[in-house]
Amino acid sequence: MAVSVSSGGAKGGRRGRRRGGTKPMGEINVTPMVDVMLVLLIIFMVAAPLMTVGVPIDLPKTAAKQLNTEQKPITISVSTDGSIFLADAPVALEDLVNQVTALAANGTEDRVYVRGDMAANYGAVMQVMGALSGAGFTKIGLITDQKQE
Repeated sequence: MAVSVSSGGAKGGRRGRRRGGTKPMGEINVTPMVDVMLVLLIIFMVAAPLMTVGVPIDLPKTAAKQLNTEQKPITISVSTDGSIFLADAPVALEDLVNQVTALAANGTEDRVYVRGDMAANYGAVMQVMGALSGAGFTKIGLITDQKQE
């Protein structure tokens, strides 16, 4: 005589398990995160060169090293025809000091960079620097491109 013993319940040995029969996943799939990070890296690599000041100027080449700055300086550009730009906006020489003073967070202690085109009149660049110096700005710098060796 043979007797069969079941473990109880109609489903056999599935007592105490979840209904779907799947265990909860105990690991994290990092592939989507890596994909998103690579896409962001590519976007920032392409966008970084486009974040410079938008006035096209042919800067002179020098062997000077790049300066380290903690905060973003105020940038003034002088184009070939002597036009003055504060960031991307054109400005008259008479209004330049007032607009730079309004942008300066630390008053006359802020760093001001002047970008003069290589073909620009030396006098136009010096008028800009003289107006800034006369207003009390002491940290005025000229921006150049590094010479390729």
